[in-house]
Amino acid sequence: MNAPAKIFGEVDPVTMTVTANYLVTVSREMGRAMQDTAYSPIFNEALDFSCAVFDDDGEMIGQGEFCPAQLGATTMALRWIIDEFGLDSLHEGDVYLHNDPYSGMNHLPEHMVVKAVFYEGERVGIVACIGHMAEVGGLAPGGFPGDAQEVFHEGLRIPPVKIIKRGVEDKDLWRLILANGRTPRVTAGDLRAMIGSLHVGSRRLLELVRRHGVKRFKEIKEALKDYSERRMRAAISELPRGTFVAHEYIIDNDGWLDEPGRVRVAMTVKDDRIVADFTGSDPQRRGSCNCTLVATVSAVYNAVLHMTDPDIPSNAGRYRPIEVIAPPGTVVNAVFPAATVGGNSEVHPHIVTLIWKAMAEAVPDKVGAAGSETAMLVTYGGVDPRTGEMFSNLILEGQGYGGKAVGDGWDVITVPNSNCVVSPIEVYETRYPLLHHEFSLNVGSGGAGRMRGGLGSIRNIELRAPMTFSCYHSSERIYPWGLFDGDKGTLSSFKVMPPGDADYQNFKQRYGVRCAGKFTNVHLDQGARLMLTVGGGGGYGKASERDVDMIAVDLLEGFYDEEHARRTYPAQFDAAMKRRGELLAELRARSDW
Repeated sequence: MNAPAKIFGEVDPVTMTVTANYLVTVSREMGRAMQDTAYSPIFNEALDFSCAVFDDDGEMIGQGEFCPAQLGATTMALRWIIDEFGLDSLHEGDVYLHNDPYSGMNHLPEHMVVKAVFYEGERVGIVACIGHMAEVGGLAPGGFPGDAQEVFHEGLRIPPVKIIKRGVEDKDLWRLILANGRTPRVTAGDLRAMIGSLHVGSRRLLELVRRHGVKRFKEIKEALKDYSERRMRAAISELPRGTFVAHEYIIDNDGWLDEPGRVRVAMTVKDDRIVADFTGSDPQRRGSCNCTLVATVSAVYNAVLHMTDPDIPSNAGRYRPIEVIAPPGTVVNAVFPAATVGGNSEVHPHIVTLIWKAMAEAVPDKVGAAGSETAMLVTYGGVDPRTGEMFSNLILEGQGYGGKAVGDGWDVITVPNSNCVVSPIEVYETRYPLLHHEFSLNVGSGGAGRMRGGLGSIRNIELRAPMTFSCYHSSERIYPWGLFDGDKGTLSSFKVMPPGDADYQNFKQRYGVRCAGKFTNVHLDQGARLMLTVGGGGGYGKASERDVDMIAVDLLEGFYDEEHARRTYPAQFDAAMKRRGELLAELRARSDW
């Protein structure tokens, strides 16, 4: 039996709603401050960070709609600090810094800063910001050594330490951190932007505490967490009871051994709670496709939130009814010193769609087919001839999502663990010595179905200076699956044409790396061309059931050509071509052509 929810005073629904929205707004304001002051495009363009507000006990009470990959880390990393050092170690003016995957974080590039908030000498809350740093030291510029074999290859590992003590910066620690990265000026700017977001959050939280008083604020935040728990339990109660299993190859290879890996998940709905059990998943791998427990927990939270009520206030209460079982030593709960940088970024989204596949028969209207589930993580670094300064960056690409009951998959949207924005080509070209020859939709890449898969993208870049490239991408050999007889999606690839070569090849063909999509530090000369191709998602439902108007619109928009439509929708093709002509005539009649 589940214990009844605690009641902390009488808090009316209006007060709870206003407070919940205020706490989300605080997190958003923190994020906006972070975005506006950070140096790296991964922050001020791609928005790869999260901000959250916690209560005085370290339980989350508000979170902005930022990066789902950090759902577990925002709670578990802070809890690790509290368990190791105690709440009383958080003095007024202190800021903890932390990125250790084996101390509650999801992977090494993610850095977390934490600050307690005090009112009249009493701790009333904690604010935190997690951000994916563009440069973390280690083997590869940009932080994704595709063939890393242990966490030490992935960058500078920082256990929870105080970078600011009672308002005074620890200059020795700053020097140590900045000495271990390729871009110290940028790294310093990004860290200060994260810390600056904490000051914004502190001020806004104090405004709320002053408005209600400490005692009343504590009553409200406890009632709010309990309310979210009740809402989540009610949402889970609406799901069919039972255990739903999926066991699939979702890992192409690990960057070291070119063999696929499988993950098994059993989703059990028990009255008003849900259990995700990964028993039976493959053992952890030598390469960096492994997930920390935090990354797997984040993936489960991500998948479950998609299948339940999206309006439940975002706080610790909504996660209480969700349990995760992930045996240590497996790819979903790697043990030290395994490499894990790829698990969080590339395996997490595959786990989300694996859970949806398990639940598809139970809740067909709440899940989608698999997307290509790769962010095409291409990292690069060198010396910019325009400035003489070292640079380091990574590309976060958009993928094609899988089709779903209510519509086609989205086109060129980053993977479901990111919420990140695909950066404009102008940013790449002004910040780094790169020239784009193409950035376009990957036409025809979505799997056919009653609802087609979304389209991926194609990016063609020319290097304007020598630089070093590394890569960690997935879906190079395992196709995104369709649901309910929908067709599979398409594969992704990263290819190169060095100066003097006549055609593109993948990096395994051209340079002999172990795995075509996962490698570290291949040097390319000025004039080399790169082709990043991201696949489309799987289809949902039978292609023969697709509406003629939808096919006609796709043809009109150029999402696929006539030959593709004839091949994939033969029964509807003639009617779709006729309808396309009618739509085109209507458009011309309304225009000035």
